[in-house]
Parts: sequence; C-alpha cells; structure tokens
Amino acid sequence: MKASPKKLLPLTLIGIAVTSLLSVQPAQAYTVTLQQMGANVVATGTGAINLTGLTFQGSVPAAGPGVLANSGIVAIGPGPVVVVTEDTYNGFTGPTSFGSGGLHLASTGSGDFVAIEGRVGGLLFVPQGYVSGAALSSSMTFDGASIHSLGLRPGTYEWTWGTTGLANQNFTLIIGRAGVPDGGSTVSLLGFALLGLTALRRKLSC
Repeated sequence: MKASPKKLLPLTLIGIAVTSLLSVQPAQAYTVTLQQMGANVVATGTGAINLTGLTFQGSVPAAGPGVLANSGIVAIGPGPVVVVTEDTYNGFTGPTSFGSGGLHLASTGSGDFVAIEGRVGGLLFVPQGYVSGAALSSSMTFDGASIHSLGLRPGTYEWTWGTTGLANQNFTLIIGRAGVPDGGSTVSLLGFALLGLTALRRKLSC
C-alpha cells in the first residue's frame, strides 16, 4: 500500500533533522594536525583563538613554517620563507616538547601564519591585528619526510590559558592522527533521530 503524502511528511521532517545534525558543527579551538600522507607529512590548522587571559608582548617579524619538536615549537602558514609581522602573546601553560627532533622547515605552506613556542617563556604568534575569536586556516607540507624523520612523537598536545572558562582558550597539536572528540552530543541526537525514523517506517508499512 502506498503511503499518503500526509504520512510521508513526518518522515521528511526527520530526514531534514538528521541532515542538520550532520552538517552543523560547533566552533572549535585552533588545532594543528600533522599526518603522514604518502611520502610526505602534511599539516593543517583550523579554528579560532580566544586571546582573553593572554598578555600582549608586541609585534615581531616571523619567517617560515616548520617544527622544532624538542623545544615544543610548531609554526604553520605561508612559506617556505615569507617574512610576516605577527602579534605575540604569552601566559599559557602546556608541554615544552613533542618529540626529540631539531629544526625542520616546511617545503611549502599557505594561509594564516600561526605559531606556538611551548618551551618555558614561549610565545603564541597570531597575524598582526588578529581579532580574538576570528577563524584561522593554515597548512604546510614536508616533502619526502615522515613523522619519525621529523623527530615527532605521536599524540595530542594542548596549551591552555585563562581562568574564565571561555571557549577557544587553547591551542591543540595532534600528531599522527586526525579528529577532535565529539563529546557524544551529536552522536546521541543522531541516534534518537534514527530510532524515530525506524519507528515511523514500521508504522507506515502497517
């Protein structure tokens, strides 16, 4: 028996709700992910940075993306060598290293120049005039390299600041794997939507 348009309406609405759950993503703090992709190591950086809780240290020139694992430094953005003026901040805490490797400059890079020096007394670098909370996007590639050859230790590293509990008061580096934990909310909502969809299908088939 063919379902009437009236009976199909709830099915359509649930379908729209499921699609919305899959397409709407919450804002994320700035995260750099370094992954092995074939013969190269590729890094992407996306998200926003909330500067509340940090102390402005001035504007300085910075040149070129790269990593210095034994000092906890990752810089991502245009390159290999492009001198840009950056605003610098300190006042964060976190790991002082993420491997034993020395300095490795990226072969290519693009986007916003963003960097962090995890070593004691280090600095956070953002584009000059950066407005707190604005979206950032960056990338870099190390040709003919591996996670091992760059001296990187796989894992997740996070630098945090502030005591206000505001969003995006952190900088995360992920080495060797991609993804940010969902936290369960989207999965739970999607599960409820699918259960409703299954029940409705059974009812319509009767």
